[in-house]
Amino acid sequence: MSAWDRIPFASALSLSDISASNKPDERPIVAHTEKARDAGFDYLCVPLTTDAWRDRWRAMCVLPAASHVPDSAGEVNEKDGDGDARMSVGPEGAKMRAAEARAEAWRAAPAFEAGEVTLVHLEEAQYVVGLVSDWLELDATDSWVRHDAEIALLQELSYASYLDVQTAILPPPRNRQHVASYARALNAALARIPYMQLSIRLPIYDPSIFRDENTSSGERPGAKASEAELNMCWEMWDTVRTLCDYSPRLTLALDLTPPLPSVPGVLSRWAAEPIRHVFLPATTFIANAKGYPVLPRALKTFLQDLMKHRPTIVLTRTAERLHAKGNEAAYMQYVQHLEKTAPGLVAAATEGTVENFARGYADYLQAPLQPLMDNLQSTTYNTFEQDPVKYERYEEAMYLALAEWPPSDKPLVLIVAGAGRGPLVARALTAIGRAKREVKVYALEKNPNAFVTLQNRKRTEWHDRVSLVFGDMRQARIPEEADIVVSELLGSFGDNELSPECLDGAMRFLKAGGISIPASYTAYLSPISSSKLYNEVKAGKDPQKSAETPYVVMFQAINVLSGEDDGAGRCGPTVQECWEFEHPRRDAVLGEDGLPLTNSHNARAASLTFHIPHAGTMHGLAGYFESVLYGPVGLSIHPERQNVISPNMLSWFPIFFPLSAPLYLPSGSELRVNMWRLTEHRKVWYEWAAEAFLPVFHPAVPPPLPASVSSRASVIPPSPSSAWFNVDDAIDNPFLSERVATPRSGHRLSRGLSGDDSAGTEAGVVKVGQTILHNPGGRSSWIGL
Repeated sequence: MSAWDRIPFASALSLSDISASNKPDERPIVAHTEKARDAGFDYLCVPLTTDAWRDRWRAMCVLPAASHVPDSAGEVNEKDGDGDARMSVGPEGAKMRAAEARAEAWRAAPAFEAGEVTLVHLEEAQYVVGLVSDWLELDATDSWVRHDAEIALLQELSYASYLDVQTAILPPPRNRQHVASYARALNAALARIPYMQLSIRLPIYDPSIFRDENTSSGERPGAKASEAELNMCWEMWDTVRTLCDYSPRLTLALDLTPPLPSVPGVLSRWAAEPIRHVFLPATTFIANAKGYPVLPRALKTFLQDLMKHRPTIVLTRTAERLHAKGNEAAYMQYVQHLEKTAPGLVAAATEGTVENFARGYADYLQAPLQPLMDNLQSTTYNTFEQDPVKYERYEEAMYLALAEWPPSDKPLVLIVAGAGRGPLVARALTAIGRAKREVKVYALEKNPNAFVTLQNRKRTEWHDRVSLVFGDMRQARIPEEADIVVSELLGSFGDNELSPECLDGAMRFLKAGGISIPASYTAYLSPISSSKLYNEVKAGKDPQKSAETPYVVMFQAINVLSGEDDGAGRCGPTVQECWEFEHPRRDAVLGEDGLPLTNSHNARAASLTFHIPHAGTMHGLAGYFESVLYGPVGLSIHPERQNVISPNMLSWFPIFFPLSAPLYLPSGSELRVNMWRLTEHRKVWYEWAAEAFLPVFHPAVPPPLPASVSSRASVIPPSPSSAWFNVDDAIDNPFLSERVATPRSGHRLSRGLSGDDSAGTEAGVVKVGQTILHNPGGRSSWIGL
């Protein structure tokens, strides 16, 4: 565990735990904190208020049901249109007016009374994570309850801030119809309480399980659930964080009380969210063969994956002796064991792995290199040279090329174009020795500082086996043509460090029939979600430039949104090919100097369509490359093939093309991505845009009218799953008029949402969203020639 900071743990107190030891001269929170710290816990989760506060608030703010009358909008409101309370006359009315008077006094100056809070002294709040009252309904159907709940929320947070509580955990939104009100209240709280971290306690799905934790009549949700149910909690979270403008002080407290769904794609979406706490009750553990508590396999894997976020693990109900063996400490000991064996954390602590090499760089935005405009520093070269895999692959490619070259009486000529500090030159000499061929080696470099290092290595190591040439490969002169040209100019997207343009110049040196290493490279894209990366981009000084600049990133807290084609035939694989470059190329028109007359042959365009199996929010595009060096030897950071082609290669992180604004993608939707590589005389740049479409279907049977939903329902299905409309009116499709007429009734939006492939025939797609065109004309980012 010394290789990384251990994951923190928190113990959760209930009000009964506090009241059991509450004596007049005793500070129970301090005692519980000391006990928890002695047991190895870092924090204590403590309810901020007592039942006395709940009772007083309800007496003031919740009128009897008889006084609640639905308004014209279907909302229950305790006041009429003139603002007068609808209260009966007589003794009962007098009580209600008195309660209203007390409520108005409280609204004017919210404050606690003695016995309504659990924390009183500053020292009690140390190591405490505050739990906001779980009975506050910021998304209640009653608008006045929402209003008073918001005042109560601000009162609780203000008091917690007074005691220097750094983090507060809020109850989940429960009402999909009014989740926007919940979000607006949180946004107001973030503005009013500027230094506190707020975390929303939310399960993977079905927030109604939190309505009453003491009731046993309600059934626990099963591991299988409909797409709408699986999306609901995430969609509510997405609404809240979007309306709060992705505040970096708003995080998730993911509750693992309900059993996990069986769909992996639903779980992976949470990896891209800002998870700060994970609630793990003892009830989620099962007994192993010896009776000790362990987690089910799926939950164990999911939790180990979440550990890369370094969340605080909140253990609850561990004192209830739910398992035959092991005491209260057994739960923490087991989770600590999971941490020690978590694959991602183990890899980060293992020398030679990408995770270890990239420690400290996870989800960190780095500007790509400008190798033609800038001369690299020696420290940059040194970082690249720490990658043994890349140079081993290059050596193997050179060895095979030399070994397969036909016998000749003359020595072969090999040019290393862009020699840097000489790692490829050294590998070329090793490959020549292995192949037992006579080869003349030239090392060409434009960086005057690196050229000093090359001269020193020639004097001390290489001697007359290598000839040095100083200059840009596009203008330099070499006394003889080459049989093999070797370069290491690849970027994270293959061509983003101008390898095509550089090698256009280097190909002047190559004989007809000569070999270029690399022989080709291909760029790939996939759509991703990442709150962390979006916030990093949004925090830039120039919002437009930040959102239109590609970045090199070691991805960690991301979720790939795409999946395999759903069978419609319009979509490609999860990660799709963008374009390819080959060397030597034969299609460029050359001038007398052997250089292309223009750079137009290096322009590219791609239009890709991705299937989105589960709802998500797109924050950008992940870019990768794959290269054929020679024959079967290659390099790859393609996420599905890198471990086969060049495992544990360190030199390249993926590239990230951000979006200026998040793009919501419904379940079963299709994403069309357009990417361009454009060029003019002195620069190369990328432009990108995306559109979202939802397939629609002609149902075989006209659908029934949707059932009405009670305004007091705890949750309602997400809006896309209950959307019906006339397909013919919605789709811009000139061929629809030639089809057999169908009943002009409502039609369900998506096969993916309805879950019934036989419900009807596909009619086309409806556009549901799009982005702007990013970086037009290279206004924000470009690579100089």
